[in-house]
This record gives sequence, structure tokens and C-alpha cells, in this order.
Amino acid sequence: MILAVDVGNSNTTVGLFNGTGELLFRALLETSRSKTRDQCAIELLGVFQLYGADACTVDGAILSSVVPPLTTIFIDAIARLTGTPPMVVGPGIRTGLNIKAEIHNQLGSDIVASSVAAIAKYPSPIVMVDMGTATSLSLIVGSVYEGCIIMPGLALALDALSERAAALPPISIETASPVGLITEEAMRSGVLYGHASMVDGMLERIEESIGQSVTTVATGGNAPRILRYCKRPIQYDADLIMTGLYLLYQKNAKKYRKA
Repeated sequence: MILAVDVGNSNTTVGLFNGTGELLFRALLETSRSKTRDQCAIELLGVFQLYGADACTVDGAILSSVVPPLTTIFIDAIARLTGTPPMVVGPGIRTGLNIKAEIHNQLGSDIVASSVAAIAKYPSPIVMVDMGTATSLSLIVGSVYEGCIIMPGLALALDALSERAAALPPISIETASPVGLITEEAMRSGVLYGHASMVDGMLERIEESIGQSVTTVATGGNAPRILRYCKRPIQYDADLIMTGLYLLYQKNAKKYRKA
């Protein structure tokens, strides 16, 4: 069994793969920078218990983290839970990606993992859209990571409206009609349709810049909310980063498996 953990700014995703690469479960936890090693280990143990899995069957683990203060905490928590320290996505890990030199050391480990999965599953050229705390669009041609676009995510845009405009109230994100009749509806329309239009527009610009059409795949917690409003065909892959972490583990597995 291979345990995969992705620590994001808003959520932490936990997945468990069996020996044939089948994802047995994918769980979502809230990311909190105040959690201790013990709290993280307890949460991970709770996920195993919830899905009827045994942590003792884990013979390898891989960790992706874009929250530096939590990286060491999760390394220790995973080692305590499974008896083996995890592989950490970062320098020294073989990825198979040819990342443009200018961004090589700046690319988030979650984007690296998702890119590896996208290359394995979808025809090139690919634009991978990650809709989390931020919304990023990554262009991948063959095995080359050409670059990316980073924009405020759905929740960030909504929070900014409520925090910076005194007359606009905090609202939940729900379905919306194109033109709102009251303030809350107008805000939902602007955020949802506006975000979808932004993604559609940027994809069009990317295709214009490279002179060919692209395969577009989206992942991240906000993707289901946005994709219904996009005019372009965009495939949704909820397990993209988990698949990428599993593939990265297999590429680098020899020294990380239990003896």
C-alpha cells in the first residue's frame, strides 16, 4: 500500500493506493498551520479508521506540501503512523518533467505531481487548470512544462469583495443566474460566471500563443463549481494530484520502501 498526502493552503488531501495502483480512498482534511505532529497523526489515523484501512499495511508514503511550516510536521506524523518516513516531492526527485529553467525552483510540488499525472493520462499539448486557493493554468507540451498563469481563486475573489467593499455582505457560493436581481445574486454571478469567463479567455489566449488547440483538464476543490459555467470542453479529474503522487513514488520508490 502507498500513502499519498498533499498539504495545500486550504485543504490536505489523503489517498491510499493498493499494489496495483488503484486509489482505495481519497479524503479531504482542513489545513491548519496550528496543528501539532500528534494532531496530524491522529487525523491521519482517523482517516484510515473511517475507510476501514490499516496503517500497518502501508509500505511506502509520499508527501507534497506547499505550506513549509507543516512539511516537517507531516513528515513526522506520517512516519509515526506508518513506521516509514515519506518521500517528499522536491529537489532530487525524478519527475520526468523538463521544467523551464526560469521557474524550476519556484514550481509548487502539487503542480509538479499534477503535471506528471496529466502527461500520463492526456494527449499533448495540455493545459492543466488547478482550481484551489489560487487558480493556475499550466501549459505542458510533450514532457516540457512551458510555464503557467496564476490568478486569485474563487474563494479569494469572493472574500476580497466582502472585505474590501463595506456594502457587500459575505455570501456562500451557490449556483447563479447570469444577471442577479439582488446584491447576493449579483455577487455570485460575478464570481462564478466571471471566473469561468476568465478561464475560457485565458485558454483561448494560450491556444493563440502556441498556434494549436490544447487538451484541457481541471482539478481542485473549486473545479466542479466553475466548470458548469465554462463554454469550453474541460475534463474534470478529481484524483489528478493523487495519481501524480503515486506515479512519482513509483519513479523513485527503491530507497523509500520498508525493508
